[in-house]
Amino acid sequence: MLRGMVQRVRPSLYISVDIEADGPIPGPYSMLSLGAAVAGRQDAGGYVAADPEAATFYRELRPSGGEFVPEALAVSGLDRERLLVEGAAPEAAMREFTAWVREVSRGAQPVMCGYPAAYDWMFLYWYLMRFTGESPFGHSGCLDMKTLYAAKARVPLRSVAKRTMPAGLLSRRRHTHHALDDAIEQAELFSNLMDWSGA
Repeated sequence: MLRGMVQRVRPSLYISVDIEADGPIPGPYSMLSLGAAVAGRQDAGGYVAADPEAATFYRELRPSGGEFVPEALAVSGLDRERLLVEGAAPEAAMREFTAWVREVSRGAQPVMCGYPAAYDWMFLYWYLMRFTGESPFGHSGCLDMKTLYAAKARVPLRSVAKRTMPAGLLSRRRHTHHALDDAIEQAELFSNLMDWSGA
């Protein structure tokens, strides 16, 4: 019985996601950019990393909320006034993202992964449900890289930071606070973590 259940499990397609926003929570504040990169695929045979630049998605969005925190805008360097004119409508951007996720994850179940996932997932899931009414990841298809590292390293979660990780796990790419750059960088970190045997 158990053998049959294992054989029916679909592979997971891990998608590294990074967002830039103008405040701490969705609703009053807005997601301004969304970057995603396919990190790799896992099935019963193990994990296989992908080229994180091979399948990517990036959109800058028109602000949907009326409030913003200047310090949050300064992190990304995005111009909120420009995005009010040139940014993609959230409805269109999230429909395009959903279509992209479904295309790249054919034959597998998509899983969002982030570093840390909590902030990015909060905005991503809220936007998907608010503007499309559904999520290609379901309601819980996300994996936090900090938690993954803490479990493998056998350290308390709150002690985890990139500076505390072995250098060989980290991507050589810079963290730029451009959503696509950071999604690609974090896809490499994720693949390194998946291949790492742990402490």
